[in-house]
Amino acid sequence: MSTQHGPHIGPRHTARRDSGLFRTKSVEQSIQDTEEPEHSLKKSLSALDLTVFGVGVIIGTGIFVLTGKIAKEQAGPAVALSFIAAGVVCALAALCYAEFASTVPVAGSAYTFSYASLGELPAWIIGWDLILELALGCAVVAVGWSGYIRSLLDTAGWHLPTGLAGTHEGRFGFDLLACVLVLVLTGILVLGMKLSSRVTGVVVAIKVTVVLLVIIAGAFLISGANYHPFVPPSQPTAAGAGASAPLIELIFGFTPSHFGTMGIFAGAAVVFFAFIGFDVVATAAEETRHPQRDVPRGILGSLAICTLLYVAVSVVVTGMQNYHKLSVDAPLADAFKDLGKPFFADVISFGAAVGLTSVCMILLLGQSRVFFAMSRDGLLPRVFSRAHPRFGTPYRSTIALGVTVAVVSGFTSIDVLAELVNIGTLFAFVVVAVGVILLRRSRPDLPRSFRTPWVPVVPLLSVLASLWLMLNLPAETWIRFAIWMVIGFVIYFLYGRSHSRLGLRNRQNNA
Repeated sequence: MSTQHGPHIGPRHTARRDSGLFRTKSVEQSIQDTEEPEHSLKKSLSALDLTVFGVGVIIGTGIFVLTGKIAKEQAGPAVALSFIAAGVVCALAALCYAEFASTVPVAGSAYTFSYASLGELPAWIIGWDLILELALGCAVVAVGWSGYIRSLLDTAGWHLPTGLAGTHEGRFGFDLLACVLVLVLTGILVLGMKLSSRVTGVVVAIKVTVVLLVIIAGAFLISGANYHPFVPPSQPTAAGAGASAPLIELIFGFTPSHFGTMGIFAGAAVVFFAFIGFDVVATAAEETRHPQRDVPRGILGSLAICTLLYVAVSVVVTGMQNYHKLSVDAPLADAFKDLGKPFFADVISFGAAVGLTSVCMILLLGQSRVFFAMSRDGLLPRVFSRAHPRFGTPYRSTIALGVTVAVVSGFTSIDVLAELVNIGTLFAFVVVAVGVILLRRSRPDLPRSFRTPWVPVVPLLSVLASLWLMLNLPAETWIRFAIWMVIGFVIYFLYGRSHSRLGLRNRQNNA
């Protein structure tokens, strides 16, 4: 038996359910499909590469912006606890992802895991969800990057024409910089994963250096008085109106509060956005030399590093400046400016701009791999599942999605709701956690180089924690999410179900 390619493919595991919407694709069949010459991706990544990818996508605007916003509006100095709470939710999910990624080292992440445990329709739903999450996230990050670059250009005396500077404050325009960024990153991804990992490595080194600079320099500017009270007294929040209110408020009549204990958890629902991305590491499992060993290391390692950095930054910035005075737009940079340290403020702005480059690239990478996996299974047109004969990358799906996201980013306003990205990610967490329990029951024989501890307790805790954060998102986010899912159902029943390779195999076997 080979640990690299999984157990021997026997007829009893080719498809455990022969028909219907919940037909499952066996782990062995999933691995076998990755060995088809035209649809095989090149294996070139190590555990270090995956950890760099994880840190590269997690550390973005969250650490540079959300720290001050949540401290000022939700949790005060206890924002560090909000980051810890969000980190715990992600850690529970990461343990589930690590088991699945080591057991099913196939491109597609939660989509592939769902196909092996829940069935075809749930797999389609989660794949469709991931496409939205990663596309929207990539477009918004590209627009944020464009804003930083325009600011740097303005400082240098270079100004883009208004019509090419994007949509701002009711003024319509095309965001040329965001569009060009996505197209350039698309080209890098087509040229190979090793090149992509090297570019990411340089970018990650720069922004981690900037974060460490903030922590070290800021530590000398801390005033203990700014930590009192560490958990400010609870203040009731005015009830939201209509669809803008959190869903939990509309269902249970629960009114969230600023500060206090509930403020910490309300803040966690928002700073969760800062952790999005570690699951993208799982999409690269098929391109990893030793996925059973290295993917769990990459997922858990990147999450641990980023959680420590987030907590350290939040402790430092709330110690540097009273939480009431923190800026919402650029809290780290503005805190240094207010304390007479403009050099550090400029370095932070540069680090934020550079950092967003890797976030955008890795989100685009993850999206193309999910699309590629769905195409290889026949649920989307098979033309997009061809690997490049020289570079071994899914070049057709990468180019198609890259051009689409480039156009979307050109016309996307920066205020596109991040909550839609959050709900998509949390939904994926729920599906993966449930899948771990089901696959443990249906296939206890599978070799698992990493095993989620305390099953089913840890997966169930992951489900409950993710659902709690989802309920704290606005009702209008749920409505938009439902609309996207309905569109997905229509496409599946009109195209995916009839073109599914698994369905075709089953029909041939039953003929």
